[in-house]
Amino acid sequence: MIDWTGGKTMLEKVNRMNELYDTYQELLTSKQKVYFELYYQDDLSLSEIAEQFEVSRNAVFDNIKRTGKLLEDYEDKLQLLNKREAREKIIDQMMLHTSDEQLVKWMNELQSLD
Repeated sequence: MIDWTGGKTMLEKVNRMNELYDTYQELLTSKQKVYFELYYQDDLSLSEIAEQFEVSRNAVFDNIKRTGKLLEDYEDKLQLLNKREAREKIIDQMMLHTSDEQLVKWMNELQSLD
């Protein structure tokens, strides 16, 4: 895996990248999606991806690195992931402190929208 962890463990970085990808994947090109999925979700090495697409390992590295930066830039500007996580925390706290069945049902419906 590419080491651009910035102080996070590799698992934390991979989880973050996958969450960002789930949130913003529709804004990526098909090539960005394929390389990203092969690297982060299918756990292929840069060399394996390069061989599969008959490109250099460096081309794959650059594409994945740019895609990760792009996903972080989208999150910096749009804050969709951050807002979703904040909503989930609030709903979890509300569910802990309510016994109203209809209210719990609505909170579950809200959670399922994400």
